[in-house]
Amino acid sequence: MKKAHLTRRGFLGRSVVAAGATAVGSAAAAQRAGGRATRCIVLFLTGGPSQLETFDPKPAAASEIRGPFASIPTSVTGIRISEHLPRLAALAHRFTIIRTVHHDGPPVHEAGMQLLQTGRLSLPGVEFPHFGAVLASFSLASGPSPGGRAETSVAPFVVLPGPLGDTGINVSRGQGAGVLGSRYEPAHPGPFAGAQALTFVERERYGKTPFGDACARAVRLVEGGTRCVVVNMFETVFDRVTWDCHADRNSLRSTLDDYRRTLCPMLDRGAGRLLEELHQRGLLDETLVLIMGEFGRTPRLNANGGRDHWPGCWSILMAGGGVRGGRVIGASDRHAAEPVSRPVTCAEVVASVYNAIGVPLATRLQAPDRRTWPLVEAAPLPELH
Repeated sequence: MKKAHLTRRGFLGRSVVAAGATAVGSAAAAQRAGGRATRCIVLFLTGGPSQLETFDPKPAAASEIRGPFASIPTSVTGIRISEHLPRLAALAHRFTIIRTVHHDGPPVHEAGMQLLQTGRLSLPGVEFPHFGAVLASFSLASGPSPGGRAETSVAPFVVLPGPLGDTGINVSRGQGAGVLGSRYEPAHPGPFAGAQALTFVERERYGKTPFGDACARAVRLVEGGTRCVVVNMFETVFDRVTWDCHADRNSLRSTLDDYRRTLCPMLDRGAGRLLEELHQRGLLDETLVLIMGEFGRTPRLNANGGRDHWPGCWSILMAGGGVRGGRVIGASDRHAAEPVSRPVTCAEVVASVYNAIGVPLATRLQAPDRRTWPLVEAAPLPELH
């Protein structure tokens, strides 16, 4: 069935955005928090990539676990990733792989999207803000950006190429301002809006795909003063090739062969070039980059040779903004099914973003009715720095 139906309390509560809320804190306090990053780029891999076919291969496992791909060495001795990500393999010294992200919420796209981008699930009548909206709330109060531009002259929070659409359930997907209100909603500028058209050479370097184009634009936006850019690799999981590889031959027909032919090469080209260009332009040290999807995939192949939803263990990448490269945090079991060392929660990932960019973790979110919530209920990962 295309639509999932849940009754879990606190997840399918009616979505209500409380206009006019604020993040209780100050730009000066954010600067005192001492984060190295001043901006953030998120490459959101809509659909949930398989950890086994990307950043946590298990070459010694049985074929029904291992899947069809081999692994390759990277630029860091002892770290191996999928054979279909050679550019990223050559850049492993620039990023950290977290291999034990997990959650125990519903195994649906929207739960993972909320948890990994806001740090918590929505409550009845309450949607929590994407960390980009929180950064926007600090930016709009802070005046000139670190580069000297007035941050009010550029959108502080941008989502490219546009917002997430249908992923199965009509609830928040975690990419809005939530209780912070409409002032801090992300801009959706559309193709090339507000920016010079990309040159042929630039498009070629990024792969000449919508995802590659959006990656190129993300670099330009953060260079121009935008605090957070989210690139949605896809806007839906239905009726097209995405990371949601159920292989069910209907609306969720993506397969692991699509990983080989389309998805991994698209990610490898776009994300690899983004990291290279940020480094070449002297931007990587102050730009936190996250490459992540909303969950992983089942350790065992399904009857159609695909993999289903699996929030029990998956991998994300973090780079730049003071993150030490060439490292792996956590280890999964021999089937990439569960963490066996250093399990990492989604809230810890969000806390790490705030810590890297200098947003004080003591900040509280405040709605117009004066209710408040902790910014995030977790500590950042000390292993990243």
